[in-house]
Amino acid sequence: QVQLVESGGGLVQPGGSLRLSCVASGSIFRINAMGWYRQGPGKQRELVAAITSGDRTNYADSVKGQFTISRDNAKNTVNLQMNSLKPEDTALYYCNADIQSLSYGWHDYWGQGTQVTVSS
Repeated sequence: QVQLVESGGGLVQPGGSLRLSCVASGSIFRINAMGWYRQGPGKQRELVAAITSGDRTNYADSVKGQFTISRDNAKNTVNLQMNSLKPEDTALYYCNADIQSLSYGWHDYWGQGTQVTVSS
């Protein structure tokens, strides 16, 4: 069984920073793309940032220059450094990864989500 576990969310004031981390564990053979999505109050889930196994990155226009995604392939980890946070960044942030497991082949996995609240 493969699991994604996020950490690092919380309450931060506008202009502050947070770093989200997500660790994939279980019977993992290979990981392709990893990424972060978010779902704000009353909004649909949207892609925030993604990174390939070769470290190519893709960002939503709304977070370019503000967020940075990175990964550690040896630790099966993806991180999201979020700077200059704004109230509109408030959302439940989900980790996502395309993983080939030893038992089930390729599958798209999701974490449970970590809440980010930006408020004074």
